[in-house]
Amino acid sequence: MSQRRRTFLSSIGTATAIGLAGCSGGGDGGSTGGDGGDGTASGDGGSTESGPAARVGMVYATGGLGDGSFNDQAQTGIIRAEEELGIAYAESQPEAVQDFSNLQAQYAQATNPNYDLVCCIGFLQADALTQNAEDYPDQNFMIVDSTVDADNVGSYVFAEHEGSFLVGLMAGRLTSQSFSAGAGSTASDSTNVGFVGGVESDLIKKFEAGYTAGVKYANEDATVQTAYVGGFTDPSGGQEAALSMYNSGADIVYHAAGNTGTGVFRAAQEAERFAIGVDRDQSITKESFSNVILASMVKRVDNAVYSSVESVVNDEFQGGSVNTLGLQENGVEAVYGQQLGSEIPQGIKDEVSEARQSIIDGDISVPTDPSNA
Repeated sequence: MSQRRRTFLSSIGTATAIGLAGCSGGGDGGSTGGDGGDGTASGDGGSTESGPAARVGMVYATGGLGDGSFNDQAQTGIIRAEEELGIAYAESQPEAVQDFSNLQAQYAQATNPNYDLVCCIGFLQADALTQNAEDYPDQNFMIVDSTVDADNVGSYVFAEHEGSFLVGLMAGRLTSQSFSAGAGSTASDSTNVGFVGGVESDLIKKFEAGYTAGVKYANEDATVQTAYVGGFTDPSGGQEAALSMYNSGADIVYHAAGNTGTGVFRAAQEAERFAIGVDRDQSITKESFSNVILASMVKRVDNAVYSSVESVVNDEFQGGSVNTLGLQENGVEAVYGQQLGSEIPQGIKDEVSEARQSIIDGDISVPTDPSNA
């Protein structure tokens, strides 16, 4: 990740503040006011004599940067776009869902500088964007994890259930045998795993559905415990939910809960069991928990952000489009933990690989609804 300074904005309250934010996107002059007099960022990141190739406003999901998961993955994409495409960007971290509408609108209203694209990260932004897309028809937007039916919005959705199936298959196999690695072990008398979700929604249920289907594919007699904490910023709630599962016999808990999932990792270490991360390789981004993280279901939000920005730079932005990224498009993948991956039996890895191809080929149909798993 680039180490250049950036201004991380919480709940921006005025149009003036958003104008200052526009001076902070990229470059060594990354503090507000550090520009070349015309609103462009100074330094090497995204500015040329004629200005940046495009300007992008980033509105992250609640939970903010530093989650080692969803938001950080999105930021990886915009940093790559800055470095490879020569764009400049500003970024905002909303504290609550109620902030989305205002932040989206302020980027759309900004005139010094103008923003060529506003990236809305997370499905909870859909309602606000539906209205803002109508109110600002000349502004290009993109949204991750939801679809907004508007001519000026590009929507990017993922086949989370497909990648979740693969880590579920791994969990189902491991809970059926005695397995020890790092700081964790499975209970030899248990075939029991868990799933901790953030907000109970159709999106997060796709993770649950795929995971449960994968577990059952590996072992139809396995038990899958499920809990929803109610938010993506509650590590204590995640820890409590996961500890309850471990104490009830779960060997492995998979989370799709943003920073709430940090609590799942804490619980895994406390119970000396295992966990599965999400969105990024969390054995790297949450390295202090790498001795209990078996794998992560990586979701390439970074590619979605980069692709949308690239389309604007190339004057190829397609409003009204829906882009679906699954296993075949390398939009999701199961990645084994840096510390524990080598300990997972090769036979299980081979089966996961075979299942991946079977899903791509259409021989395995993965449900999106837990009731069908």
